[in-house]
Amino acid sequence: MCINISEKYAIITNNLTKNFGNVIAVDNLNLKIPYGSTFGLLGPNGAGKTTTVRMLNSIISPTSGNAKVVGYDIINQSQQVKINSGFLPETPGLYQKLTAKEFLEFVGELYYLPKDIIFNRIEELIGIFDLGGRENDLLEGYSRGMKQKVCLCAALIQDPKILFLDEPTSNLDPAAARMVKDLISDLTKKADKTVFICTHLLDAAEELCDLIGIIDNGKIKVEGTPKEIIESAETKDLEEAYLKIMGAKRIEDLLVWREAVPQKLEKDKKIKKKK
Repeated sequence: MCINISEKYAIITNNLTKNFGNVIAVDNLNLKIPYGSTFGLLGPNGAGKTTTVRMLNSIISPTSGNAKVVGYDIINQSQQVKINSGFLPETPGLYQKLTAKEFLEFVGELYYLPKDIIFNRIEELIGIFDLGGRENDLLEGYSRGMKQKVCLCAALIQDPKILFLDEPTSNLDPAAARMVKDLISDLTKKADKTVFICTHLLDAAEELCDLIGIIDNGKIKVEGTPKEIIESAETKDLEEAYLKIMGAKRIEDLLVWREAVPQKLEKDKKIKKKK
């Protein structure tokens, strides 16, 4: 029996490209991400991570190429893509004069969810994220970490098939960050969700992700499981593999340079004295 490729993969990109004027932000990106997996997109600032996520959420259109998200075309079926996707941007916006409960009600209504489902999910999410007792307080009085929790609730309220998280543990204290990591793990293992994460936290990516892509200048440099990437780079962990792949300077190299500078200055002084 022939299986439709769209039934196997939650995300399929075909030469997905985005230009901003003369700048190529994403360059012929080809990905296949299976349903029920956690995919981590790693790379430096400006590498193309956020642009990729915004295209996959049908927020911006590609310059060329295309993609399907949970079986829907990001260009011609953008509404269905948005309905089936939850998105937490790196710098989410909140209506500061609303309470957490009011804000989540508003987001639920944007997805045309029935009132009873909205209220049930708000109650459940507030419990999961330990926001009980503060749900009727204005968001302007929340800490940055608490606001991040509310944004995570908003990304989950319509029970999306796929969840896009751009730096999901940003602004969270260690306990809350641990809770979010556990939630991400549960979403894939217990709720059969697909999760797409952009992060700078390599230890979190190694712990959570089934597959990882390292992107630089809009191109994927390497892709595979954390174990495959570590083994191919001949390193002991993902952080070392990332640094090696990206050609980043290690702290030891910087210290050697620091020690070399005074030695060179002393040598130059001796040369001058001879002259």
